Amino acid sequence: MKLICFLLFVVFIAPATPDLDEIRKDFTLATNDRESALALRDKLETVSKEDNTILVAYKGAVSALTAKYTKDNAERKDLFKNGVLLLEFAVSQKPENIEIRCLRLSIQENSPKFLKYRSNIEEDKTFILDHYEKTNSKAVRDFVKSYILQSTGFNTEEKQRF
Repeated sequence: MKLICFLLFVVFIAPATPDLDEIRKDFTLATNDRESALALRDKLETVSKEDNTILVAYKGAVSALTAKYTKDNAERKDLFKNGVLLLEFAVSQKPENIEIRCLRLSIQENSPKFLKYRSNIEEDKTFILDHYEKTNSKAVRDFVKSYILQSTGFNTEEKQRF
């Protein structure tokens, strides 16, 4: 009986872990669309630091990203600050992860200069350029490549490598 109750809890009550492939696609949409960003933020709401570090990085990046869609200054500041904390936590846990570095780079390249969250741009860019070919996952390579090709932080020569 206990086993049945546990299985019912896991299947029907416990929140499902978001699908990483779906999150990658949603993040790309969220960068230019308010509704997509807010929907993704809601989808990642249950993710905590104890979960998959990559999901934590996406939660942080989306939180920082949705700050630009918020009119209230205090809420905007909190969203960005909390997002950066989660993103930096993810980088500290997995500094060798190219996807997490790409997420941080995307937020730093696109955050306003007055927020002073731009100190790792060159470090992350170099890391991505040096480690892209070593990445085994096609989904991750596609995500990183997609970001690089639209980024203004990479020059034409660097983009041609992809």
